[in-house]
Order: sequence, then structure tokens, then C-alpha cells
Amino acid sequence: MRQLLVIFFICFLSCNNADNNEFQLQIGDILFQDLDSSPLCDAIEMVTPGHNNYNFSHIGIIIEGGIPFTTNADSRFEEKYFYNLEEDFRVLEAIPNKVTTTHIDSFLNRSLDNNHNPKVIVGRLNKKYQHSIDNAVKFLKSKIGVEYDDFFIKDNNKYYCSELIHEAFEKDSIFKLYPMTFIDPNTRNTMDIWQGYYQELETRIPEGEPGINPGIMSISEKIEIVHKYGEPSKKIQ
Repeated sequence: MRQLLVIFFICFLSCNNADNNEFQLQIGDILFQDLDSSPLCDAIEMVTPGHNNYNFSHIGIIIEGGIPFTTNADSRFEEKYFYNLEEDFRVLEAIPNKVTTTHIDSFLNRSLDNNHNPKVIVGRLNKKYQHSIDNAVKFLKSKIGVEYDDFFIKDNNKYYCSELIHEAFEKDSIFKLYPMTFIDPNTRNTMDIWQGYYQELETRIPEGEPGINPGIMSISEKIEIVHKYGEPSKKIQ
């Protein structure tokens, strides 16, 4: 009986490890993140439904991968590898103050759920549209170093996170622009956080102008959600 229990335990561990290691990131995979970094993130999440009603306030995309880890890219995360990460992938993202690339372990460890897993899900273009990835990655790499778009408006030679990835795939219309809103859906008034934000920028709020955000992108019919690292927070029904 004891031998049977040992065999069962070994098989159980093997199956669990296989499940954890089964998913493999690919170039062009899009990372949707529930980022708990500021009240602005909460404001972005408030107005937009995401996949499975999740809250998303940030997005990045895999542009390089398959490099074995030798030393951790960021010592702050030395003890926090998730899902037995053995390879390093580079995530391209538009974050203050510019478009940059980030090691995958650093990206995943920014925002964690109650089980200490990354609040990130992975979207992958449907096979019909994967031909657009190569040109999109070339475009994205050409934008490294470009200034972050604090104004959240199009065509000003700056980029916010979802705007950049939308433009990379614009030729194939993978993602659609929608009129932006900065209005609290509960009070029907412009949120105080946005009023103060744009006052500091000394410009008007671009209410109704075309834009895009991670929540809207996560429900595009041209991508498939292929993996969930952890449990993003959800909108209160």
C-alpha cells in the first residue's frame, strides 16, 4: 500500500509539472495585465469590459524569446519565478516615460493575485492573422525609445500602451478604435481623477475621441485567449 501511495504521489507531481510547463509563449503573444499601480489604472479599468469581465489597464507584446535564463534580469525578483520559467522572453511595452522592452519575469511580477500569481492573461492572434506578426514586430522595434503618450491621443508621435499595439496591427484591423470616455458609469460625470490629470497637463479631456484600451483589445474576435497566469480582478456586477 505504501508503495502504491508513493507511485501515486510521483505521478501526481509529474502531471502537475506537465500542466504548468505545457504552455509556451510565442513571438507576437499579447499580455493583458491587471496593473495595480495607480488610481489612473483603476479609472481605465472602470469604463471598459475585458475578457471574462476581467479588469485590464496595461498591455505588452512578446517580441523576442527562447533565450535560456543564466542569471535573473532583475535581482528584486530573484525568488519569484512563476510556472518554472526557464527561458527569457522580451516584452515590448509603452510605459512612462517611453517605449521600452522588459524581461518577462519582471513584467509578470508587477501585479500579483491572492495566490501570488501574475494577474496576466495571454492573447494570441488567430491563425488567419498570424502572418501580420513579423511586420508588426518590426514596426514595434522601430518605436523603442519613442516618448510615452501622457495625453492618450492619436497621431502626436507618442504612444500609450494599447495605442502602440493597435497601430502595429492596424493594416489587418486586428483591433478597433472606439470613442474614449472618461465618465464614471455610475455617476455619469467626468471622473475627478481625470479632471485633475488633464488640468495638470493644461489641456482638455479628449472625451469621445477615437482611442483604445487593453480591456477592449482583450475581447477582439481576431485573437484567442490561450493562457492565464493568475486571476485578474473582475468588475463588480
